[in-house]
Amino acid sequence: MATTTTAAVSSVLVQNVPTTSTPRLSSLKGNFGYGVRISSKQLRQRQLEAAVVHSKCHSGPSGETETAPEAFDTKNFRRSLNTSGNYNRSGFGLKKEMLALINEEYTSNIVKKLKENNNSLTVGDITIELAESFGFCWGVERAVQIAYEARKQFPEQKLWITNEIIHNPTVNKRLEDMNVELLPVETEGKNFGLVNHGDVVILPAFGAAVQEMQILNDKGVQIVDTTCPWVSKVWNTVEKHKKATYTSVIHGKPEHEETVATASFAGKYIIVRNMKEANYLVDYILGGKHDGSSGTKEEFMEKFKVSVSKGFDPDTDLERLGIANQTTMLKGETEEIGKLLERTMMQKYGVGNTEDHFMSFNTICDATQERQDAMFNLVKKKLDLMLVVGGWNSSNTSHLQEIAELNNIPSYWVDSEKRIGPGNKIAFKLNHGEYVEQEGWLPEGPITIGVTSGASTPDKVIEDCLEAVFQIRREQILQQAQVPA
Repeated sequence: MATTTTAAVSSVLVQNVPTTSTPRLSSLKGNFGYGVRISSKQLRQRQLEAAVVHSKCHSGPSGETETAPEAFDTKNFRRSLNTSGNYNRSGFGLKKEMLALINEEYTSNIVKKLKENNNSLTVGDITIELAESFGFCWGVERAVQIAYEARKQFPEQKLWITNEIIHNPTVNKRLEDMNVELLPVETEGKNFGLVNHGDVVILPAFGAAVQEMQILNDKGVQIVDTTCPWVSKVWNTVEKHKKATYTSVIHGKPEHEETVATASFAGKYIIVRNMKEANYLVDYILGGKHDGSSGTKEEFMEKFKVSVSKGFDPDTDLERLGIANQTTMLKGETEEIGKLLERTMMQKYGVGNTEDHFMSFNTICDATQERQDAMFNLVKKKLDLMLVVGGWNSSNTSHLQEIAELNNIPSYWVDSEKRIGPGNKIAFKLNHGEYVEQEGWLPEGPITIGVTSGASTPDKVIEDCLEAVFQIRREQILQQAQVPA
């Protein structure tokens, strides 16, 4: 299942404003809803209040949208939502029971044996070296647990989820089997018009844009929020930037659900994917005196047209900067970008004025950091190849694959055992998303395979993938036995 794009997430944000009793009603059609009725005055007010994140986190090159991010107090809204009777973010008292069920469904005997043997296991002539830190993180397990609780707590109600709960096809399929339905995305965006009073709506581990929360709250439905606390921590950070009139520089992917949500809580913001874009940004701030990579204002806006807030002006909005990040990005790159921005502010405004122009908080997720550190340790071992297991739309898994590629280790990123075989072939993705099918990927003879998995990957999926690898080896041995002397 593909990741919901930012355009799909955001263009729906004014589709389904709640029905209220008013003297003058206009039936909303086309881009504004699915038979939802609302007064013209109320619609206009909602458009002014909501910081509508348009296609890929902004309002579009022409800037037609007449919304202002500063007009809506996201912090007060979150505080109010937390105290409302239709909002839950801590579960329903079924944690012990649901964790037992999760343990039953997703644990692995092979992984257990690996842990008992110092993360190393030899089966025949194949040695498996498992990363010290891998798989389900606390935030992911918590999100799945609360979603499971919601299903048991509301056995008869219609359950929706605004995006995949996590980036793992096995877990998402399990929720689908439990009749938790993914909110459909139409041409104009998510169809919130299908959500009725009495329904239950789950927000995924990545969170949801504040405007989506507002729509659901106004509808009066039960909201079950599984947002990872580390993601919420980033939201708090960009709200601090906004309050202090700093522009948030968000290290992330503008199409990723988490970054979409984070941007919706920010005031002025710009999203940079990597160090290359950060250098371009800094070069523009320094008038071309950093590395000469930047161009004119028009070229700047064209480059970042899907990655800036409404009304963004690089000539005035880059004087005071705060750093934040999508929690699943490479830790080292986020730190490097932060240091680059700080040095740039020192260079332009003087060391004594740095605090007036740069704000920094640590928003790097512990689980992401631990898995990346473990991967850096794993690649130091003598490995013949690497198996990276995790959803193909998983950002944190992509960076584990990136580490293997940077260390020139043949690495195969698979999202399930279905990508391995039949026969000695594999379908996998590279760090930048390139899909590859390869024959003869598993060499004959003694080999050592490094194994890791993303933070959304259950141990059972690792086991299934390793069983597929062992099956290839068994078939190779049988073929060799049948070859006449």
